[in-house]
Amino acid sequence: MLENVELMSGFLDRVKRPPRALRRSVILTGRERFLGENDLIVSKTDLKGRILYANRHFLDISGFSEAELLGTPHSILRHPSMPRAVFHLLWQRIAAGHEVFAYVVNLCRDGDHYWVFAHVTPSFDSSEQIIGYHSNRRAPRRDALPAIEELYGRLLAIEREARDRRTGLERSGAELDRLLAARGIGYDTFVSTL
Repeated sequence: MLENVELMSGFLDRVKRPPRALRRSVILTGRERFLGENDLIVSKTDLKGRILYANRHFLDISGFSEAELLGTPHSILRHPSMPRAVFHLLWQRIAAGHEVFAYVVNLCRDGDHYWVFAHVTPSFDSSEQIIGYHSNRRAPRRDALPAIEELYGRLLAIEREARDRRTGLERSGAELDRLLAARGIGYDTFVSTL
């Protein structure tokens, strides 16, 4: 199975990517889609975050076809209300070989959105080298979303107020660290106790 991931990764270098217009011309509708209680979204990516596999629930809720998603960066689903600091933390953790849990709002092909509780893990080969990433997403706890939306709104405002993207990311990440330190907890504990 892992050999298939490696073969697929090479294949992705030759896959035609969706046109930039498909990735960036979405108008937000403000409509939310909902995962069912037993729905499980599954995807696999290579080391650069390009989608290698997407299950039926993923395709159904996102509105993308498999052909549109395979080979495309997972960031095609990034909703503009997701702070960059959260994704930066996620990528740091999984690149270091750790799992991460996060609440994420994703963008659908038609501009709708959907919330998930994501569990992202690195995938390893037989010599313990990271060869890609695996993500399972479930319906989020609805009672946790107000706290997440408040936090994400705060982080996003910091990112947008900065003179450039790098400064915004640094300040937003520092604010997240400060908030966690003030509570005396780490990110994992914060997410699991919402």
